[in-house]
Amino acid sequence: MLHPFSESKRWVIKVGTSTLTTPEGHFSNPQLESIVEQVAKLVRSRVEVVLVSSGAIALGLDTIKRAKRPSSLPELQACAAIGQGKLMKAYEVAFSSRGLHAAQMLLTQDGLENRERYLNAKNAVEAILKMGVVPVVNENDSIATEEIKFGDNDVLAAHVANLIDADLLVFLSDIDGFYLKDKTIIRHIHTSSELKEYTAHIHAKRSEKTTGGMKTKLLAAQMAMRSGIPIVLANGRDRDVIERIVKGEEVGSLFHPSKRKISSRQKWLAHTACGKGRLVVDQGAHSALVQGNRSLLAGGVVTCQGSFQLGDVVDVADESGVVFARGLVHYSCGEVEKIKGQKTGAIQSILGFKRSDELIHRNNLVLLEPPS
Repeated sequence: MLHPFSESKRWVIKVGTSTLTTPEGHFSNPQLESIVEQVAKLVRSRVEVVLVSSGAIALGLDTIKRAKRPSSLPELQACAAIGQGKLMKAYEVAFSSRGLHAAQMLLTQDGLENRERYLNAKNAVEAILKMGVVPVVNENDSIATEEIKFGDNDVLAAHVANLIDADLLVFLSDIDGFYLKDKTIIRHIHTSSELKEYTAHIHAKRSEKTTGGMKTKLLAAQMAMRSGIPIVLANGRDRDVIERIVKGEEVGSLFHPSKRKISSRQKWLAHTACGKGRLVVDQGAHSALVQGNRSLLAGGVVTCQGSFQLGDVVDVADESGVVFARGLVHYSCGEVEKIKGQKTGAIQSILGFKRSDELIHRNNLVLLEPPS
């Protein structure tokens, strides 16, 4: 039996293209209706739900009667633009027939990397939820380039779960859970290291009208696990799958969250923000940050890389080049160059001012787990 989630009051549910299409790959309105009916029951039980929905490109392909997914980015963007409006219309019709409404939100990676825009998106979702409306999130495929894409809606869903501090992240796909090459289903994954061990033995399954697969789901699951958010991977075609998850029935696979709690800002720093520079620190500073939960002082900095400014996000690396932390810096790169290796008491005389004792305060810093 999986963990019952009857007490979880804020869910992010990612609906994959395979859940919204027929076995032949065509968009299925009955499948969407089934998902909406289950979500509506959840909302009526006072659970806040954010949907992250794929399907726009598949619906666009159906509209222009193309069977094969195009390979060029402009054609993919065109299909997304054709299908997105139709996808939202289908959701709105389905929800409104049940006394609810849907709200469209289109996001891009670079939009969330910026702290101000990240908070704007968070506030918008919070306001929509307070209105009793179901946000339906998708990547803004029609303008996203390879450089600013999340890469897949699985990863986007993990970012959204972090954005709204979700209690649970659910992946609905066409698979019964996390299974290996021999088709063995792994019902429980407790740690990132356990997940890493299984990764080499996964059974990959993809179709022409989808972009994701098990590898992207595991990447997203790892992100959510490290943020303290449990994840359930289940078959979206199963009857009453959402109700079964609420009850804790044995359905799909459960990825258990890390016990290490981090703040909303630290979630953004760890998984969404992009460092604009790098501070390389000595062993003493490394130990103070990792073992002592201390702030980063100028005296521990060996070198400064990049062209960052006050308030930018920077990576923190040890002398071997391994990035182990990320944070918001109180001084520009030019200022750090002048005060690196110096005692805190010397900052005023060197710069003519002292903005802060710390280069990065511990409340604005997050330790990164080793890459899997």
